[in-house]
Amino acid sequence: MTERLWAPWRIKYVGRKKQKGCIFCAALKHKGSDLVVFTGKDSLCMLNAFPYNNGHLMVAPRRHVDELSKLKDAEIIDLIRATERAQQLLRSAIKPHAFNIGINLGRDAGAGIAGHLHIHILPRWRGDTNFMPSLFSTKVISQSLEELHKILRKYAKSKSDKRPGR
Repeated sequence: MTERLWAPWRIKYVGRKKQKGCIFCAALKHKGSDLVVFTGKDSLCMLNAFPYNNGHLMVAPRRHVDELSKLKDAEIIDLIRATERAQQLLRSAIKPHAFNIGINLGRDAGAGIAGHLHIHILPRWRGDTNFMPSLFSTKVISQSLEELHKILRKYAKSKSDKRPGR
């Protein structure tokens, strides 16, 4: 008997034509992206439309650059602060046990959007890996992007930075 995993909401992402241009630059111009969680002075944070895990966020500088060395000091600071804020939002909103945070520089390193530097923030939970990715190259995402976006935007609006020394 063949088992089937139904995820009908994914068809609008899987079946759509690949977007031309940079998704981060388009999101900043409000062209077709409702995935932005927050923007900062020099950065933005948005949900990944093709997440590896529920809550997969990407933080990018506002300026279209492909290397860390091309960022100004203020942009680097804002990018790291935005990454920290994104991690805290996820911690508050969906309560993961841990995180993978990383940067893929260049297409050969796995960057799907090689022209615009961005940081991936992947929430992780104990036991979140199972046989599906290993045997069937299939990942189960249990929450819709729209639902998660509403939750994260709510937290982004209500939570202020409460770290000492700020």
